[in-house]
Amino acid sequence: MAKYDIVTKEILKQIARDLSRYILKIPVSDDIELIEKEFTRVEKRDADLLFKSGNSVIHIEIQNQNHSNMHKRMLRYYSDILFEYEEFDIKQFIIYIGRDKCNMKSQINRDSINYKYGIIDMRDLSCKEFLESNEPALVSLSILCDFENEDSQVVVNTILKRLKTLCKDELEFRSHLKMVEILSSNRDLEDAVKKGEEMLKVDIQKMPSYQIGLEKGVLKGIEKGIKKGIEKGKYEARVNIAKEALKHGLDIEMVMKLTNLSKDEIINIQKTL
Repeated sequence: MAKYDIVTKEILKQIARDLSRYILKIPVSDDIELIEKEFTRVEKRDADLLFKSGNSVIHIEIQNQNHSNMHKRMLRYYSDILFEYEEFDIKQFIIYIGRDKCNMKSQINRDSINYKYGIIDMRDLSCKEFLESNEPALVSLSILCDFENEDSQVVVNTILKRLKTLCKDELEFRSHLKMVEILSSNRDLEDAVKKGEEMLKVDIQKMPSYQIGLEKGVLKGIEKGIKKGIEKGKYEARVNIAKEALKHGLDIEMVMKLTNLSKDEIINIQKTL
């Protein structure tokens, strides 16, 4: 799941809140605290979500493939979490996003052990509620859900339009778009996403504000526009964009692509934050 490194910590927190509230039906606070501890006996994977909310520690494992030993791995996670957070209620879930039907076990009943956790298969959930959400992370996840016989291109186009409308800025939109691109491969929707992106680009270019921007030399810095009103080639603007990108958690290589600044320049900017 290393592909998900592009997703920033803030978006991970948003995903954790949305998964808990809307899929797992667990009420969690807005100020959840991500736990980034690497347990000694458990390999830490970037896709795992482990966080505290109130008196609960919630562990969500995002699983891309069926794993015959997943129930034993989850038990091992449980024991390690219990060791560190015994005073908290521990809730565990697998959210399955793979291509094939989920066939993993969700419990262990043997000897004196009676252990179980929840499994949610995203393909069993209707995309309608996700698409109607005002949370960008939830809209992004709708690419994995049941389209209920709706035309896949129409649904994908709707996802991208909703993200463009809901995201606060271009950086947030690009982070969610990258997530949609990655997840689309699990549903063989890569071509539909590419077509949707082209459609969205055309729609944006038809907007009066875009045409005005072109006339003023705007929308040129970051692949035709991180921020409207930035003059082409303006160094200070690219520095400001780099600062915002770094604050959002993007890595140096990605910031280089976004701003055309050199690695040394970005490292020096990073030192000032």
